[in-house]
Amino acid sequence: MASRPVHFIWILDCSDSMSIMGKIGELNFAIRDAIPEMRKAAAENPAASLLVRAITFAQYATWHVEDPTPVDEFNWKDVGTSGWTSLGEALKLAATALSTPPMPERALRPVLALVSDGQPTDDWRAGLRAVDATPWGKRAVRVAIAIGRDAEKSMLKEFLANPELDPIEANNAAQLSRAIRWASTMAVRASSTPIGGGDATQATLVKQPLATQPPVSVADDDDEVW
Repeated sequence: MASRPVHFIWILDCSDSMSIMGKIGELNFAIRDAIPEMRKAAAENPAASLLVRAITFAQYATWHVEDPTPVDEFNWKDVGTSGWTSLGEALKLAATALSTPPMPERALRPVLALVSDGQPTDDWRAGLRAVDATPWGKRAVRVAIAIGRDAEKSMLKEFLANPELDPIEANNAAQLSRAIRWASTMAVRASSTPIGGGDATQATLVKQPLATQPPVSVADDDDEVW
């Protein structure tokens, strides 16, 4: 049986605030560190083909990796910071990839992984409506990671579109690395392994693996708090 694609899209905050206390460097490290685990999660389900890409948002939103790239060929190129927090523009960009076409009809549920440390500076709800207006946007497995104590958690929770889920909080480098690795692999497993059959809703699909936070290590407390 031919494998069905799982489209995984990082949506990453690269605004100026991410340069404070080295957060952008730690984000780059965390994503590189998560790639082997994503490959392992994908290999556990040969019926699914994991394709990865990335959007960054700051003064503007842009595709950092535009072509859907097989996870075994995916290599991370570091991102930098600049400008404001144009999340709405980033979500609208994601929405363009969630229509059919270009999304194939026989794909598995896509994954939208939003990472942010602050508050959007544009109309982010308009972007969220654009995502929700696409059939694949409504069905997507969504994860959200709040970097630091100033992150707008209510916005991230609204993005999740599931009252049973909360953003994953990462308040230092160790927690961020753990959160990125855990959330990305759990999301891949949730998307590629339906619960209760192919007609399971997004809420049912995500509830089991993503309703709790990743395990916290005592060593996490040794890092500087953001």
